[in-house]
Amino acid sequence: MAERMVVVGGDAAGMSAASQARRLRGRDDLEIVAFERGHFTSYSACGIPYWVSGLVPGRDQLVARDPATFRDRFDIEVRLRHEVTGIDLDRREVVARDLEGGGEVRAGFDTLVYATGATPIQPGWARGGVAGVFGMQTLDDGTALLDWLEGEPRPRRAVVVGGGYIGVEMAEALLHHGLSVDLVEQADQPMSTVDPDMGELVAEAMRGTGIGIRTGRTVTGLDERDGRIAAVVTDEGPIPADVVVLGLGVRPNTALGEAAGLPVGPSGAIRVDRRMRVPGTPGVYAAGDCVESLHRVSGMPMHIPLGTHANKQGRVAGINIGGGYATFPGVIGTAVTKVCELEVGRTGLRERDAHAAGFEFVTVLAESTNRAGYYPGARPMTVKLIAERPSGRLLGAQIVGWSEAAKRIDALAVALWNNMTVDEMTALDLGYAPPYAPVWDPVLIAARKAVDALAHSGR
Repeated sequence: MAERMVVVGGDAAGMSAASQARRLRGRDDLEIVAFERGHFTSYSACGIPYWVSGLVPGRDQLVARDPATFRDRFDIEVRLRHEVTGIDLDRREVVARDLEGGGEVRAGFDTLVYATGATPIQPGWARGGVAGVFGMQTLDDGTALLDWLEGEPRPRRAVVVGGGYIGVEMAEALLHHGLSVDLVEQADQPMSTVDPDMGELVAEAMRGTGIGIRTGRTVTGLDERDGRIAAVVTDEGPIPADVVVLGLGVRPNTALGEAAGLPVGPSGAIRVDRRMRVPGTPGVYAAGDCVESLHRVSGMPMHIPLGTHANKQGRVAGINIGGGYATFPGVIGTAVTKVCELEVGRTGLRERDAHAAGFEFVTVLAESTNRAGYYPGARPMTVKLIAERPSGRLLGAQIVGWSEAAKRIDALAVALWNNMTVDEMTALDLGYAPPYAPVWDPVLIAARKAVDALAHSGR
């Protein structure tokens, strides 16, 4: 009798695990069933702002593999619109509710992959069901927002609540629809994933596009008129709105796992080992935005929801389920985004992270340009490095600038991953040509400044 692998969650991590296990095990001795409560499998949630903006012309372009592909190419049964409501580890069984056909489905398993992702943070004031207020996590969310933007009466004023990645990207998307846009952020800056000095550069650039930046404000409620959103209420007064997008971040979706007895780590996410196995629960794996990962610099468990990690973790789980051997080595928090033409990149620790981890360090800011200063299109770029003292080891880096800025973070991420010192980085053999970089690349300039700062700090 074939073994059965059950996957809870049909997006990046879950379907990567299923596909990889199928490649290694073949079709004869492993049955694979995946439950997904939504309408789609394996789609790019990160692409939703660009679809909403019109830069990506159609929703289907964000779907990497549909259920028919998994069925025909991989012999994986995907049950869409089935929400798993219970996991019984003793009986080795999951219980799911058919959201469209009704009724309950039970499926036994030999191996379970828990890949439930993350859920949007939704404060109490946002739970009233006011028309015109949207979260932005699934393709269904994007469809609902586009229907509202194209409906009557046409909205003119938009408010985005939250200044993280989704918030700033959705602010840009709404600009593309010709709306006036305000972004409300409780902190003193948008983009808290970078340090305040770098976040201020982001805020300045956003103001330059016409986006109203309202930082240091707490949203306390919503006003409606005739059942539709009319204003966002803050501690400094109301902000008129015909449409509201929530970008308050996410938290790991652990409720189902916790109820079943899966362990939760200090980050609030499901605890796993390096092979993506859930400790103390044989045959149970977890991967993706619901799990915590080891930060390779701080040494602390972290919850960093990102599609790149989810796919890698799912692949590791699938290899191990399929009889191979693989480990997930951890994360360093590399991420990039854009706000109109401004590019933002970061990797490793911020200053507050380095303080929390107990490091002594120096920081430097290096101002440069993306190309040779004389070459057409040269634009400013700011690179920030955080280096441990006295060793000089790179702890973190951030970049804010225009064209060719964000992907430079990859060079810094590789240096960070390999424990390089800023002194070693000054000799990196980076590509040079006037259309792409100054003769001294901004990364090298920042590394040299960090070496000088370490020397003056008593290194």
